[in-house]
Amino acid sequence: MEPKHHPLTPEHIPHYMTAADGSDYLFSFVVILVVVAVLLLGVGYFTLHALPERMAHKSNATQLQLVSILALLALFTHNNVFWVFALVLAAFRPPDLVTPLASMAQSLAVMAGKGRDDNA
Repeated sequence: MEPKHHPLTPEHIPHYMTAADGSDYLFSFVVILVVVAVLLLGVGYFTLHALPERMAHKSNATQLQLVSILALLALFTHNNVFWVFALVLAAFRPPDLVTPLASMAQSLAVMAGKGRDDNA
């Protein structure tokens, strides 16, 4: 037995029209598509946002802390200049100024007789 249609309904109803039982396949598809798109955009945003921190992991701890603080400031304030500073700071390795100064201080201490002398 064929289902009876209303006399004013067209012979061909498009597939995206809501069925008589209330199921709307187009709406369900669009909801799933929007949820997946928002999740993918969020993952992409946070992956891009964490780029300076991942770059700074191979450098010293002070630089990593500065980059992390700048990245968090950029995340919470939506101020892109902090993210750019974090990216620039992570991309370039700062010069090591502490090691030569420590070596000079050790040499001066040995010359003054206050440090331990390895040759004696």
